[in-house]
Amino acid sequence: MTSGHPLLLRALRLDIDNLRHLAATAHLVGDISRFIHVLQRERGASTLYLASQGRQFADRCEAFVIASQQAGTLMRHRLETLSEEARPQATPHLLRRIASVWLALDDLPRLRTAVATLSLSADAATHAFNQLISGLLAIVFETANTSADHDITRTLVAIFHLMQGKELAGQERACGAFGFTQGRFDDAHRQLFEQLIHDQARCFDTFMEFAGDASRAAWQEALSRQTQAHIEALRESAGRASEASSRDCVRLSESWYELTTRRIDRLKVVEDAAIDELTRLCHDKIAKAHTALEQASKPAPSSPALSCAPGEQLLGLGGTAGLGELTESAFTSPLGRSLIELTHAQSSRLQNLSDELENTRKTLRERKLIERAKGLIMAHQSMSEEQAYRFLRKTSMDQSKSMASMAQSILDLSSMLARRER
Repeated sequence: MTSGHPLLLRALRLDIDNLRHLAATAHLVGDISRFIHVLQRERGASTLYLASQGRQFADRCEAFVIASQQAGTLMRHRLETLSEEARPQATPHLLRRIASVWLALDDLPRLRTAVATLSLSADAATHAFNQLISGLLAIVFETANTSADHDITRTLVAIFHLMQGKELAGQERACGAFGFTQGRFDDAHRQLFEQLIHDQARCFDTFMEFAGDASRAAWQEALSRQTQAHIEALRESAGRASEASSRDCVRLSESWYELTTRRIDRLKVVEDAAIDELTRLCHDKIAKAHTALEQASKPAPSSPALSCAPGEQLLGLGGTAGLGELTESAFTSPLGRSLIELTHAQSSRLQNLSDELENTRKTLRERKLIERAKGLIMAHQSMSEEQAYRFLRKTSMDQSKSMASMAQSILDLSSMLARRER
């Protein structure tokens, strides 16, 4: 047995430990998803209750509080398990985020008492719920930093942006409920309303870019065009400065709440499908890692196969480069701000987030180019994957090009030759 062989076995065992941790994290994401969903309902109902001075949604507030308490208990248990691992693999940053959320959870009963007694404004209540939900979303995104696996990182990025978009849809529901209940939208709320609609689209576009096939299919099936058409009509009416009668206020606010709730519930179906896809991906990779470990443990005359392509090891293409900055951007996102404050400093932060997302997209696209070029080299030059990678790397160095640029040149040349043959 070579001196490097025990190190390979240890690396494979560590891979399995990390993947098991990621599988547990996927379950945590599911629990957080369920808790956020009921908190969003509670926030929307609380906004209508406070905006109507207790005349609307009193019964629903009580029902949603009970549902939130049940979901919160399950999530707390999962957080405790993650925090008390004998050999914790969660990062200190993630553990600090969990601690911060824990403090917000302990303060939740006081918020509910203030809502029930009409002791705070609708905007103030929304601000408090936003703070808690923002912290929960930060935990979801921080999990991406514990993943050194490209596919799992990609799926986590997709899930985070879906959850973020759904949260913005929840904030839109609360903002719309306030405006329709009041009978008018002032300039600040109208501006916020439009910004929330715009930001949702950005999040959902990013989700679709990074989502897997199952999640994309769930997205196509889940959303109702008829419901969306009714929501669009109400959005347009919110953009017009006009006063409404008290009867119309009740009708419009409840209609808005029901339609947007229907949409958010369907988004939750997509969210569940994406989390299921993440869980399956983790377990599939665990099974493959076990197979690789079994093969590597068998005595063989030659060195055991590496668990990933040499090119990926050298380039770090399976890593999470750039996600630290993206996570920091997520923590300072406007999700935790009050309704009116969300309109301030939004443009610069969205631009920063857009820049970080573009860096992530660039890394993933370059990896795709390199993999496709390697496939062509293997097919046409009868090379192994490792040989193809070395050939691509040497050629790019000889021509003073990046590997991604060299890969694109190979793909362009292949397409041109294919057209000439036809």
